[in-house]
Amino acid sequence: MNSLLIRNIKAIVTCDEKGTIYEDADLYVENGLILSAGTEIPEQHLAGKDIEILDGTGMFLYPGLVNAHHHLYQVFSRNLPKVQNLELFDWLKALYEVWKNLNEDTVRLSSLVGMGELLKNGCTTVFDHHYVFPEGAGDLLASQMEAARQLGVRMHFSRGSMDLSVKDGGLPPDSVVQSVDEIMKDSERLIDRYQDASFQSMSRIALAPCSPFSVSADLLRESARLARDRGVRLHTHLCETRDEEHYTLEHYGMRPLAYMESLGWLGNDVWYAHGIHFNEEEIQLLAQTGTGVCHCPVSNMKLSSGIARIPQMLSLDVPLGLGVDGSASNDGSNLLEEMRVAYLLHRLNSSGEAPSGAEILRMATMGSARLLGREKEIGSIEPLKCADFFLVDSRRLELTGAVYDPASVLSTVGLKGPVDIAVVNGSIRVRDGKLTGVDEEKLVADSQKELTRYLGNL
Repeated sequence: MNSLLIRNIKAIVTCDEKGTIYEDADLYVENGLILSAGTEIPEQHLAGKDIEILDGTGMFLYPGLVNAHHHLYQVFSRNLPKVQNLELFDWLKALYEVWKNLNEDTVRLSSLVGMGELLKNGCTTVFDHHYVFPEGAGDLLASQMEAARQLGVRMHFSRGSMDLSVKDGGLPPDSVVQSVDEIMKDSERLIDRYQDASFQSMSRIALAPCSPFSVSADLLRESARLARDRGVRLHTHLCETRDEEHYTLEHYGMRPLAYMESLGWLGNDVWYAHGIHFNEEEIQLLAQTGTGVCHCPVSNMKLSSGIARIPQMLSLDVPLGLGVDGSASNDGSNLLEEMRVAYLLHRLNSSGEAPSGAEILRMATMGSARLLGREKEIGSIEPLKCADFFLVDSRRLELTGAVYDPASVLSTVGLKGPVDIAVVNGSIRVRDGKLTGVDEEKLVADSQKELTRYLGNL
């Protein structure tokens, strides 16, 4: 039995439906589940058990953050000078010439670095949208699985895909696209391998064709059919740029969302990344159908893509979560930073209609959990939910004078430096701001060696 007791917590921010905050509280965990939160645990319930006890004095405890959109392989193409001032289409064309050199080592190490950074900053569940599968690159998702197990994160994989290369009117080179038949066959294999629908599972998978301008209608249609046959979720990029809108109007005579609707891509098993350029009617359609959106503000700003209409989506209860997007369009894997940027961006753009700091926190927890279909398991601190959470010492110099509202402080003030403790499925994965599953210095050294091979003379 794996048991953990944290005593004397200054505040537990639950992110439950009522926004409950427990002060001067305890938290007790057994076998990866929260059994009690907020009240002192009677000693007779603890007798005879092998329990690790932590002192939560001065600590704020939060549900683990849930990253609902990422491209971990892009960690090894961050901050490249030649793409710093490009917008999406030109940015993609330039970087495909780098990404076509991916192999198992690149994906394993970049996943360790990216998920390690996420975990050190309070993220306990990671969805990764991997859609680049160069010919002969090996089993890339198996490399991701190895990294996820080593770090102990709760992992949502995706079988991304592209079947339109430059010669077909798409953006990627021939070497990273595949046929629809090849993609569907591999998708079935990976669903069998990674989809664990059980409560508390550490591994699930979605089918995730890349975008309307890099995949065919046949691939989108077949992916939706297979996903619904097998009970997995659907994900893609949508309405990220005006260029995409012009593309679907030119090629299909429809705006992006209407095109996706024609192929069966609406419903509570579907969520889109970005969703910047939806109009009023489209936002209402998302709300009516329960179709979700993952907001990625840092990436949207770096690529000059635009500002998503988050206040309107929240007002209509569109399922809405938060993601960091690819590290090449963000240059980081830090969902705490994403929260603060989201708060400030919408204060600037929407003023009084902007979400509060507490609402942004809820987007990054229960909101993202809803996108992944796991709101009954993760995203809040409640009995019999998964023991995924992190703790921050409120006595830090950087937080002094700012801790009177623990539900908002992570979004409004932000956190400078890693969290103190992160727990996933009841196991401590970050302690004193350091990863427990890997040697960080060795990981950096190994990554530098692989970067030399991967980037060459770039």
